[in-house]
Amino acid sequence: MENCTSNHFILGNDYLSIYGIEISNQKDRYFTIGNNKRQKFGFLSNKKQITVIKNEEKSPEKKLFISEQLKEAEFNQDLTEKMKEKLIDLLFKYKNAFETDKEPLGAIIGHEVDIILNLEKPYPTLLRRYAYPASPRAREALEVHIE
Repeated sequence: MENCTSNHFILGNDYLSIYGIEISNQKDRYFTIGNNKRQKFGFLSNKKQITVIKNEEKSPEKKLFISEQLKEAEFNQDLTEKMKEKLIDLLFKYKNAFETDKEPLGAIIGHEVDIILNLEKPYPTLLRRYAYPASPRAREALEVHIE
């Protein structure tokens, strides 16, 4: 008997004893038939790997989204094509988080942010601060350890 394939191998105790099938639960599940305890037959899983082939064609909605919403978008040059595709897929999937019915992608009123970095003297108070604030005594101790 060749190895058999089964997801569920349910037999009654009477059937097992009549036909001499012994199922043992050790490291591997196997069974023997009759009095021959040396010849063991294993259970094979019939779970087959299914490879999913994605359809590379974009839906009309996605094409429209890319042509209208992302026409002015600039992607980082370090991104690979696969990474760009993933990013576009995420933007398309969660586009409701980035747009409203009236405002397009990224142009939601009230979400504008102006970032101004002033590097000319006099520096803003946040730039005048130390990166890691410490007392003068602690700074002296740090300088001793650094030297």
